Amino acid sequence: MGLWVVLLGALVLSLLGGLYVLGVFRRRRPDEPPLDKGTIPWLGYLLDFRKDSSEFLKRMQRKHGDVFTVLIGGYYFTFVMDPFCFGSLMKESRTKLDFKAPAAQLVLQVFGYKPIKSNHNIARESSMKHLMGEGLSVLIQTTMENFQKLMLFNLNSGEEKRVWHEENLFHYCYNIVFRAGYLALYGSEPHQGPGDKEKAEEQDRVHSNQLFHEFQKYDRLFPRLAFSLLPPKDKREAERLKRLFWSVLSVKKAWQKDNISGWISDQDQLLAESGVPEYMRDRFMFMLLWASQGNTGPTAFWLLLYLLKHPEALKAVKGEVDKVLKENGQEVKAGSRPVTITRDMLNQAPLLDSALEETLRLVAAPLLVRAVLEDISLKTSSGTEYTLRKGDRVALFPHLAVQMNPEIHDEPHKFKYDRFVNPDGTQRDFYKNGKKLKYVNMPWGAGVSTCPGRFFASAEMKLFVFLMLSHYDLELINEEEEIPGIDISRWGFGTMQPVHDVRFRYRPRF
Repeated sequence: MGLWVVLLGALVLSLLGGLYVLGVFRRRRPDEPPLDKGTIPWLGYLLDFRKDSSEFLKRMQRKHGDVFTVLIGGYYFTFVMDPFCFGSLMKESRTKLDFKAPAAQLVLQVFGYKPIKSNHNIARESSMKHLMGEGLSVLIQTTMENFQKLMLFNLNSGEEKRVWHEENLFHYCYNIVFRAGYLALYGSEPHQGPGDKEKAEEQDRVHSNQLFHEFQKYDRLFPRLAFSLLPPKDKREAERLKRLFWSVLSVKKAWQKDNISGWISDQDQLLAESGVPEYMRDRFMFMLLWASQGNTGPTAFWLLLYLLKHPEALKAVKGEVDKVLKENGQEVKAGSRPVTITRDMLNQAPLLDSALEETLRLVAAPLLVRAVLEDISLKTSSGTEYTLRKGDRVALFPHLAVQMNPEIHDEPHKFKYDRFVNPDGTQRDFYKNGKKLKYVNMPWGAGVSTCPGRFFASAEMKLFVFLMLSHYDLELINEEEEIPGIDISRWGFGTMQPVHDVRFRYRPRF
């Protein structure tokens, strides 16, 4: 009899523990945000959120207001949609709000890399040295040379002349920007003399193109891989691709390249000194590739597409590009060498800056997540105070809260190339309810988790568009075709991608 009592008690405890894990007993405390657990234990709203994150959050905001807590896949997420709260959350101590734990879980899931404690500091210090200041100027020069190697190498060979070439715009932009960034960061084929240089450059063109096609296969699987929703066949393909990139980007092969960037080499050296084994550093190299090149090509596509769909914007930005070239003693003409674009020249193009910023406002949709390590207080702009519970996660979705907010950006669904610039070329301020906002566009995140490569990424995209507009005439094949919709499966992972490609054509201007 006693044994049965013990077994029954153990069973009851196990059942209660399981129900607790599933979230059945969770109740809203008086000072907490509205709580919505959904109808499915543990899963909560995972399927709704995965299906269309933006529409789900709109529905929850209409139902609960600007701050609410929902159950998603075993975690309680408090979404904060009040932009005036963003500053206090971004400044909160890392002992209370931590971005590292959610990020570590994701990179292990999708790249097989297990971060060490000093990873964030290593990345920050290396990025400050090589992706900002003088280091950025050097990297921009290398990137420009690689754009020329990929885009302009046969302009004066007689092969191009003024013949129209047709391409898919998304594929073309993603391909060229990815390859130029990859070669600038990870290095190029070594060569000895002038004859070897041409062979090495051709090898770079072939190898980088092959790598791009494999990268795109992985990129298509990325959202479902992050949510652990891949069917067996796709899961096997994801593992194959991971192993391919771990091999191709291995540190052994990287150190055999010429002109490997300091950003890559410094981080590898610091990780090695920290005791990270070589196989794990190979995985880190793959993570850096996606982090640096996974969003720049798609953003460049949207920027060029918006310019081509808005003739007044194309005319203004193209005029600015020609003006910057002329003021720097350069001109594109028949038989001339490709132009040389410097960091200073990019800084002389406020309309191009604004057009890129506007593009990011429309299509960049990262989800910013922090783990709540201690109970913290949150005061909204209306004066309501909430307590965020230890063990939960707090999340911001700026695309909905600020970037598409009509109270901040008038006609938010329209592309306005000069939205972010004043007539005198200075940056424009934005307000809500008469109060100036600090965060009005957040494609790069914010606070301690702000993307350290944002200056290089911006320069990379502007370089590409600068070269395209200065060297080529560009047209859409079907000017009446509507701008494609976005692939809603990619909400939360950076720049959105189109549901279908768009045909365009280009030819040398002279």
